[in-house]
Amino acid sequence: MKAKDILKNMKPYKPGKGIEEVKKEFGLDRIVKLASNENPFGFSPVVEKELPKLISNLEIYPDGYGAEIRKKVARFIGVEENQLIFGNGSDEVVQIICRTFLEPGANTVMATPTFPQYRHNALIEGAEVREVPLVDGHHDLEGMLQNIDEQTRVLWICTPNNPTGVHIDLTTLQSVLERTPDHVLVVIDEAYYEYLEADDAFDSIEALNRYPNLMVLRTFSKAYGLAGLRIGYGVGHPEVIQILEPSREPFNTSTVAQAAALLALDDQKFIEETVDENRKNKKALMQFCDDHGLKYFDTQANFLLIHLPCSGDEMFEYLLTKGFIVRSGEALGLPNTIRLTIGKKEDMQEIQEAMKQKLASVDEQ
Repeated sequence: MKAKDILKNMKPYKPGKGIEEVKKEFGLDRIVKLASNENPFGFSPVVEKELPKLISNLEIYPDGYGAEIRKKVARFIGVEENQLIFGNGSDEVVQIICRTFLEPGANTVMATPTFPQYRHNALIEGAEVREVPLVDGHHDLEGMLQNIDEQTRVLWICTPNNPTGVHIDLTTLQSVLERTPDHVLVVIDEAYYEYLEADDAFDSIEALNRYPNLMVLRTFSKAYGLAGLRIGYGVGHPEVIQILEPSREPFNTSTVAQAAALLALDDQKFIEETVDENRKNKKALMQFCDDHGLKYFDTQANFLLIHLPCSGDEMFEYLLTKGFIVRSGEALGLPNTIRLTIGKKEDMQEIQEAMKQKLASVDEQ
């Protein structure tokens, strides 16, 4: 059996340590996971109440077209139903885009570091990946535009960017879209859209009316708290969606995921409360960093990338012993950092105390 040559040098996605694994390893009763930017406040109580009713007719395939959730999302964000494509999380939509547009001889342009699935899926399709390093946590969009040529198929823009959390303002994104050739699909990944507070945020949905080569990705995994059910979507010009659809698996979003997403959209009170708590707890964490001389990027997401006087792995290992799982920046291509999901107020107070102890020991060395 012969697999694609590119796969010989690639590794499967490696998730962070699991809660039960850490409990057993360190003999702890309680673990707080702040590594994957999940919603620490859970998911809508409306969904939780109705969930038992949703688990029925499991012997029947789901609606492959997603008629109800399609109609609901279209109405909610203000687009036509034929402008949507649904995926098993928005990362499956990334895979569908790569499967559709990328092949040997083509190339794709992206920042680095950013969401790794852009690169991963592009390489599997045999395309050339052109990565442009971030500048102070931001996309170097001028550098990215300079890397576009006749063979470029997709330009990836993650805003707010994972793992730095910074967003791209309206004027800058407008300029990028104006200067990107028509043959290039511009994908704006807005997985953290609901957390955006910036006054200069770009209205990507409105921009779809002016740029037929624009596509927007959103998800129910972050603010909506439905990561365990896996459902996200892409929004684009009807012709682009029509091109993508043959690459989509026929029953790729489950019946339960579609039904839960329908209910979650109705509970905007939960989203408002989630975003408000995130904002307050993020502000307190930033103040902690300021008080201890720790630099960070001004995030517009539900996480903070913190620069440390020690390696990210060292802080990661120490926090494990205190019952906290975070993400080391070493694995993300950002040495001496950790990416920390904004958690509940009491959890954030505890982890800040743990970090303070570690920082004190580093200072003594």
